[in-house]
Amino acid sequence: MGEFFSNVARYPKYLISIIAGGIVALLEPLFKNKSNPLTLVSLISSIISASITVYFVLQAMTNPINLQP
Repeated sequence: MGEFFSNVARYPKYLISIIAGGIVALLEPLFKNKSNPLTLVSLISSIISASITVYFVLQAMTNPINLQP
């Protein structure tokens, strides 16, 4: 039974490594071209935009507006 829990404990590490690898694979082409000023500006603006979007989504999820009086 201990081997079962050992195997189950590995899944979160696997999930985190898959997600991190996917993010790195998606962002690597942008960071290769960061010497181009236009690419750098678009990279910074997309990071800021993504951060603002995540903030507002999390705020809406944790503090829903009660429309009922």
